[in-house]
Amino acid sequence: MSSVARAPGRVNLIGDHTDYTGGLVLPMAIDRETTITFTASPHVELTSRDFDGHVRFDLPIASASTLQPSWGRYVAGVAAAMSERSMAPIGFSGTVATTVPIGGGLSSSAALEVAAALAFGIEADLATIAAVCRRAEHLATSVPCGIMDQLTSTAGVKDHALLIDCHSLDITPIRIPDGVSVWVVPVSARTLDGSEYPMRVAQCAAAEREIGPLRSADLAGTNNIVDRVIRARARHVVSENLRVRAFAAALAANDLHDVGKIMYEGHHSLSRDFETSTPAMDAAVEHFARIPGVHGARMTGGGFGGCLVILADDDAPIAAGADSDGHSDAMRVRAADGASLDTPLS
Repeated sequence: MSSVARAPGRVNLIGDHTDYTGGLVLPMAIDRETTITFTASPHVELTSRDFDGHVRFDLPIASASTLQPSWGRYVAGVAAAMSERSMAPIGFSGTVATTVPIGGGLSSSAALEVAAALAFGIEADLATIAAVCRRAEHLATSVPCGIMDQLTSTAGVKDHALLIDCHSLDITPIRIPDGVSVWVVPVSARTLDGSEYPMRVAQCAAAEREIGPLRSADLAGTNNIVDRVIRARARHVVSENLRVRAFAAALAANDLHDVGKIMYEGHHSLSRDFETSTPAMDAAVEHFARIPGVHGARMTGGGFGGCLVILADDDAPIAAGADSDGHSDAMRVRAADGASLDTPLS
């Protein structure tokens, strides 16, 4: 009989481009997931219901980055990352399916990685599973991502967002208030592989060489950075960490006015200081801000396209507003539990 490994995508409410400097984030796992339905096998063999191609490789695998089709690199990366830690992945044969939108900034790759880790038989705590899957992304692509996506997929809590310290990996669940819905609106498809994401990581590292860790820096300290661009990048990260703390407190207090204000401030910082938004993203934020019942809207994820995240009253006409502006795929998402493995009863 087949087993099923399940791992959710995520949407980040606030705290973008802070995780790879050990900062603060506030994402939530969502009720859109990737599943791998599988049986044990001496090698790895996978097909996908959503992508073309057939993945097959033997264990151990020497290199994940050149595997074809390209979606298989994330699976192979997990096997390679487990081997680096002397964890012996178990082969499997099966089928991948996903309801996480691809290229929307909702961590479809992390969901695939986490599901693959469970299928490979990983035995570790949630933080270690997330670290292995983060390393898998590094091995599979050129994107030097932080740990937020993978940790959210493993550690999600139903009806809660997660306040995550990406340095200590401490997690504090924050309940989503009753009467509030979270919406995701696709604006444009994108992939971080080949984008300016690695450049932003390098720019943050350059800032840290001047003023020390950004997770513990203050805004006054960023003014000492000589280069204008590097100074702006650091200003975003430092101010975003402050916004995450303020957002978490406002959400816990059901202060939706402040929640929305902080979301807009975060978007403007990503657009102006970090330069990861696009004109279409900025226009979409302005559009949804005018809809009655919307508390806040901002881009979410790594940027350079992707989705908006919106917090609104349950009865706010988001879908109608999305249709009138050409964003017909708006979807309401709910905070979900983290990854799980369903095995048949013996």
